[in-house]
Amino acid sequence: VTRLCWSAKSPRRRVAREAAEARVGRKMGDFAPFAEKMKAEGLNEAAIGAFKNSYEALVSGASGMIPESEISPASGVPKLEEVASGTDAALLGKTVVLKLNGGLGTSMGLDYAKSLLLVKGADTFLDLTAKQIAGMRATLGTKVRFMLMNSFATSKDTMAFFAAKYPMFAADKNLEFIQNKVPKIEIETLKPAAWPTKPSVEWCPPGHGDLYAALLGSGKLDALLAEGVKYMFVSNSDNLGATLDTELLKYFADSKAPFMMECCERTANDKKGGHLAVRKADSQLILREAAQCPDEDEDKFQDITTHKYFNTNNLWIDLEALRGLLDASGGVVPLPMIKNKKTVDPKDDSSTKVFQLETAMGAAIECFKGATAIVVPRTRFAPVKKCNDLLLLRSDAYVVVDAIPVLAPGLATAPQVSLDSKKYKLVQQLEALLVGGSAPSLKACSKLKVSGAVRLSSKNVFKGEVSIKNDSDEPKTLPPGVYENTTVDLTAAPGLGPLKVSALKTAPIDGQKPGTSGLRKKTKLFMEGYYLHNFVQSTFTALIATGSDVANMTLVVGGDGRFYNDAAIQVIVKIAAANGVRRIWVAKDGIASTPALSAIIREKGPVWQKAFGAFLLTASHNPGGPDEDFGIKYNCENGGPAPEKLTNLIYANTQTISTVNMCEAFPDIDISQLGETRVEAKDGSAVVAVEVVDGVKPHIDLLKTVFDFDVIKTLLARPDFSMVFDAMHGVTGPYAKALFVAELGLPETSCMNADPLPDFGGHHADPNLTYAVDLTKKMAVDRTGRPVPDAADVPTFGAASDGDGDRNMILGTKFFVTPSDSLAVLAAHADAIPFFKTQGGIKAVARSMPTSCAVDLVAAKLNLALFETPTGWKFFGNLMDSKALFKGVDYTPLLCGEESFGTGSDHVREKDGLFAVLAWLSVLADYNKSPEAPLVTVEEIVKKHWATYGRNYYCRYDYEGVDKAKATEMMAAMTAVTAENTGKTVGAYTIATADVFGYVDPVDGSVSKNQGIRFLMADGSRIVFRLSGTAGSGATIRLYIEKYDATVLDKHVSEVVDPLVQVAMELSKLKEFTGRDEPTVIT
Repeated sequence: VTRLCWSAKSPRRRVAREAAEARVGRKMGDFAPFAEKMKAEGLNEAAIGAFKNSYEALVSGASGMIPESEISPASGVPKLEEVASGTDAALLGKTVVLKLNGGLGTSMGLDYAKSLLLVKGADTFLDLTAKQIAGMRATLGTKVRFMLMNSFATSKDTMAFFAAKYPMFAADKNLEFIQNKVPKIEIETLKPAAWPTKPSVEWCPPGHGDLYAALLGSGKLDALLAEGVKYMFVSNSDNLGATLDTELLKYFADSKAPFMMECCERTANDKKGGHLAVRKADSQLILREAAQCPDEDEDKFQDITTHKYFNTNNLWIDLEALRGLLDASGGVVPLPMIKNKKTVDPKDDSSTKVFQLETAMGAAIECFKGATAIVVPRTRFAPVKKCNDLLLLRSDAYVVVDAIPVLAPGLATAPQVSLDSKKYKLVQQLEALLVGGSAPSLKACSKLKVSGAVRLSSKNVFKGEVSIKNDSDEPKTLPPGVYENTTVDLTAAPGLGPLKVSALKTAPIDGQKPGTSGLRKKTKLFMEGYYLHNFVQSTFTALIATGSDVANMTLVVGGDGRFYNDAAIQVIVKIAAANGVRRIWVAKDGIASTPALSAIIREKGPVWQKAFGAFLLTASHNPGGPDEDFGIKYNCENGGPAPEKLTNLIYANTQTISTVNMCEAFPDIDISQLGETRVEAKDGSAVVAVEVVDGVKPHIDLLKTVFDFDVIKTLLARPDFSMVFDAMHGVTGPYAKALFVAELGLPETSCMNADPLPDFGGHHADPNLTYAVDLTKKMAVDRTGRPVPDAADVPTFGAASDGDGDRNMILGTKFFVTPSDSLAVLAAHADAIPFFKTQGGIKAVARSMPTSCAVDLVAAKLNLALFETPTGWKFFGNLMDSKALFKGVDYTPLLCGEESFGTGSDHVREKDGLFAVLAWLSVLADYNKSPEAPLVTVEEIVKKHWATYGRNYYCRYDYEGVDKAKATEMMAAMTAVTAENTGKTVGAYTIATADVFGYVDPVDGSVSKNQGIRFLMADGSRIVFRLSGTAGSGATIRLYIEKYDATVLDKHVSEVVDPLVQVAMELSKLKEFTGRDEPTVIT
């Protein structure tokens, strides 16, 4: 690291710069490409000017060294306790507290805002800061202003945190401004570094010295001055000692200084850090860092009796003086520049060598004439830089008083904690070695040293000086007890045995980004190396980072029974145990449908064993087998799919993963037998309980509370009624037998293909007219939905479900019900379902954007709230949990559905194939209450619905296995001409609006972009194109066609929509891009 101070106004430095240019053959003026690049990125003039100052320092050739001969030790720096003269509450109205919050804490293994790390109990850094400000406002009756300088990396998470926990701060439009970013510089040419394959790595943060440029460029500086704010207190968000001290505020105001730095007296531990000094030439206070000290002066630099003071990075700034300095120096605070040598892609050592330039805000002390410093108690410098600091803060050596961590009563100084720098470097390592997640007692300890990996707990009490070592290759647990002035050697102590954690070396694997339904790829890919392991470990890393209580709650594991499920379950169990999970429920035989797993998460108890989430092993309707598809998804504590925030974090982890934690000696679990297996550590310190549970019963029990089974039995007992259910050799077979045979009394012959098979019997377990051939043949319907005229002995009612049990298809005798019509009919007859009726009826309906607008007509007539969401059940889940989780509007009971054969309600947080079947049976039972009256059929109910609401002629074309690049190119081409297509006439249709669908979630405010291309015609017809996120390989283009007619109700869909299909082909040029003439599937 090199620090160089540069001022363009210095003739001496200008001469040095020109000489350096002559030596290397470079000319000034090279900054223009940087300015252009920064402007193109939207950066303001203040940011560009600040970076230009650093760039000119880089090319100046100045050494940046500060020899001992040019400085004098800083002396006579006043101490707060000697000069404090009371407080002045009136100054608070002129003061703003600013926290620097741009760091991710990567040195401690974090990839989220460091300030969101739990530091004391349930509080993060930001919790404590927010509580401090709120308390001061309440106590003093003054609105103390509070601001954050976030970075692009921390802004989203930080603002979401405040919106959820401290809305009074989130409502302040001035709460945050964003730190700038600057280009990396190619070392060889001093030009902007370029890395086209990953443009994001061409930029880097400019250091916290960017404070001044960001304040100016964001307009916050002038806004604060306009509001009468004169004083700013700045500190790092991880320094819990840096509170707004009213005595310091008054002292600073009385001093009339433009800038004041809080310093502490150096100790032996501080001798390598930068120190305060006085420049002899002008008696100006400056900072000298280690990199600015010539080798021959190193002894003087480290002499803490000569140079007595170091910078805490707690700064007080007179904003009027700052504005004056900026005006006088061309909008720039001329800070010393810090030069770091890196590679443009930090993950690729072979990539271009670059300089990263940054500045430090404390160095501004030399830029303000009359700047001063003050010595403050060491308690005002309590940063958490290492796990040593974090353990100490979490222990009983600190207590929280008025949201400020202070030493426990009776402690004059904090204990010295020295943890093994390799075994406790990362937060994840520390937390893995804290049994039960709690710190040992340190309040009576003067010094603690830990060598090697030692598992500590709150049952360990340390007094005096204690040293613990473990020279073995595995963690050892320190037994409970009091340890006073002693050394403990655990090297030969019993280890964890089957719970010993192995850190398997791995590397990132491309393409592990979960889609709307998890991660789906070819089975053979999942079976290769650590493909599955990487994803599972990345998920646990994300869960622990976001606060999931994996140690005290339960993990659920199940799947759809496809090939590799059994082996994958064993891998997940062993990784779960290594990541601190102590209770696991595995579905018997690995069989748990998607809705059933949601039910288990939500309903299975007791409360103290509540599930924190589940791994669901499924690729849904995709084919199964060794040459087909496999999948994995994670569902959260509410039973629904992981939200985008979590899946993004999981994906980010897959891109940086280096180790997988796994208990390799953990025994395989026999998942064919119900019961519990307890696996205990050799040292007795931990037990993992794996219980094989019934994956079927909880779902059936829940459905019995939603529907009236006696009413449905009455319908099924009619001599003129018969039904058949096709499980398609997917997961639903055991559920169908338990439901239709055991509960509702139907013969076993009513259940077709009811034995789950690893390859679904060689079929595509997708319940539609193309793939559910056994059912359509039985119900006398062809692949276009037309009746087969001469068929006999056709059942009254037919239904099917897919591989994982969340989809459904409904048929009557020789009659196909489209998913969109099915949703609309169920909405219109929701009171036939007790779950809805007993709660006063449904309050809202929701559909995915591609789904037809048939349900919209029902919502309008019945005055129901209506939501049009992107495809993905998680959007419905947000609506369902609006009140419970987000304290918003209660939209439940809610009925929702997707055109892709998905129907559900808020009884679980997934679509539910059996729910849809029972809902239709309930509607049929409601129409057929009289046993003497002729049977009202499915076809009659649907046609009555059309007569009431009109008919939405609708179909979907799926083009499966399309080259992904070509599909993406086609979508991009349509996106580029949406504005041009609006108002255009194609064939008999005029496009009223062409757009790309986006969605702002009404519950959590999240924004989803690029959710499909829509052509909305002037007559109400629609054409929609989407790329599916659920295909295991290649891409699936989905085309949706819809035309509404209020009077013509009896035509076949193709007769009505074919002209629109031709328009869609013309608009998309699908054949030209993909070479496809015909779709794979028509629904």
